[in-house]
Amino acid sequence: MPERTPGCQLGRPQSGDSRLISPQTGGTQCLNTPLVHGTASQSIDHTASRKTGPRRWLRAVRWLIEAGLHPKANATTQAVAEDLAQRMDYDTGHVLYRMRETAARLGIDLSSVKRHVSYLRELGALAWVQRGSLANIRRARGQKGYAATATVYAAVIPPAYDDAMGHRVIGSGYEARIVVDLRDRPKPVDTAGNSPVDNSGERSCAPPSLAVVKEVGQVDLVGGFTTTATRTRNDSAPTQTQKRSKKRATILGNTVTAAGIHLGDKLARAIRSRVPWTRKATHDQLRWVCADMAEQQWTEDQAVRFVVDAGHTHKAGYTWEPARPHRLIAAELYAAAERQEQDQQTREDLAAAIPWEESTAYREQQAARAALAALLGTPEPEPEVKQAYTAEDREYARLYGWEQWEEVADHLAEDQDDAIDLYGEDICKFAISKQALLERRGAWV
Repeated sequence: MPERTPGCQLGRPQSGDSRLISPQTGGTQCLNTPLVHGTASQSIDHTASRKTGPRRWLRAVRWLIEAGLHPKANATTQAVAEDLAQRMDYDTGHVLYRMRETAARLGIDLSSVKRHVSYLRELGALAWVQRGSLANIRRARGQKGYAATATVYAAVIPPAYDDAMGHRVIGSGYEARIVVDLRDRPKPVDTAGNSPVDNSGERSCAPPSLAVVKEVGQVDLVGGFTTTATRTRNDSAPTQTQKRSKKRATILGNTVTAAGIHLGDKLARAIRSRVPWTRKATHDQLRWVCADMAEQQWTEDQAVRFVVDAGHTHKAGYTWEPARPHRLIAAELYAAAERQEQDQQTREDLAAAIPWEESTAYREQQAARAALAALLGTPEPEPEVKQAYTAEDREYARLYGWEQWEEVADHLAEDQDDAIDLYGEDICKFAISKQALLERRGAWV
């Protein structure tokens, strides 16, 4: 963010490291750093910036823009940086440019995307890993077909940010690394009763911290000296109680385990490499939705098949490119879990169903018929009326009829219309085909 005091020149760096803390000259130290120009200086082979990951990179980019190091960088530059960070590899910090997709997502022109990406390069926050061209990348890899060479950027942090933050860096250029030395760090001081101090003379352009640090178990002095008897507890200070951390739950409510996270990582990599439309999601997002698959011990083939089927259901990758593929997969996991619960509930209801002959309605019907027969005398025998099947009878029969096709075939031989009414035409045709197949096999033998 903009600093409170006017800008000043950086002091001369000391020897020993590639970048050290510059000395202060009159208050808060601010930056007046030249921009990076030239194709060579904006590539990872010759850049003065060091490589980083998307989270630290976004923090550095926000500081570079708010510090006003580039006169044209603004909120649109920040939006372009956030879009790139969402697609960056967490290990290497590399990201495909994909200018047209970025422009479509942000709702800006292609020229605006080009311009603001150039601002990030001039700030030293982006470096070319590979410049895009019309050269056939497939031919270079020994493959058939044609595909243009894509532009790949790397997330980098310029020296200006490290100098302002007081970072000590070993090495130079893209492979430089931060060194944190905690040996000379002062211990916390008791500041009970004092307000936090905004020290504008700190050796950094970053805004000062407003947190008051008090060492746990610190001893207060009573009467100018301290002994074991005179050590008192400050009751006004809040006591720290250790709370048990709750284990996180997956999307379907399963407890996250280390083995599940490890297997989910493998499943996420398999899905990302074999299902193209899922690559808009980050690896962490895919790994999280794969946690439930991992807890159920799915294989890579099962996970990929589930995602492919989910894509076919919603035409993902054909007529629709989901912007958040992990949400589509999570919705399908919810739907699959609901279907499984409904099937289980149906089986339990069918198992608990009471037969007609044992029901209260049947007994009442028989009692009414007996009372009517005693009143009117013995009636003439009525033709036997077949009991109609209920919806539960048909559902149960059609649920297990595929496995019990031999009983279906026997039922068809006794009463074809009744069997079709109970099992349905599909199961009856299946039973006839299975029986015919067995008969043909017997004839061949």
